[in-house]
Amino acid sequence: MPTVTAQGKTMSCEVGANLRQVLLAHGVDLYNGQAKVINCRSLGTCGTCAVAIEGEVSATNWKDKARRSLPPHDPTRDLRLACQTQVLGEIVVTKYDGFWGQGQTPIW
Repeated sequence: MPTVTAQGKTMSCEVGANLRQVLLAHGVDLYNGQAKVINCRSLGTCGTCAVAIEGEVSATNWKDKARRSLPPHDPTRDLRLACQTQVLGEIVVTKYDGFWGQGQTPIW
């Protein structure tokens, strides 16, 4: 089983599990500020679940690429939308500041 390490927690999940669902199920604060209330609930349209990921995950899909190509995101930055990412192996997740997680300062 893959493991996900985020916000000081390590959790197990099935291969192919949706990263957003895994994080929320384990009480990880995925959203910054009011994005906890105002987010697209996994549609891949808001971009507020952007995170940096080290480890094995699914290839970036078109929804992820499209949303992160629009401001305030930078398409050249190595972020992913948790709602559009499947866990394939052991990963470490980092969340940055900013409403959309697009900032430069890690918050966990």
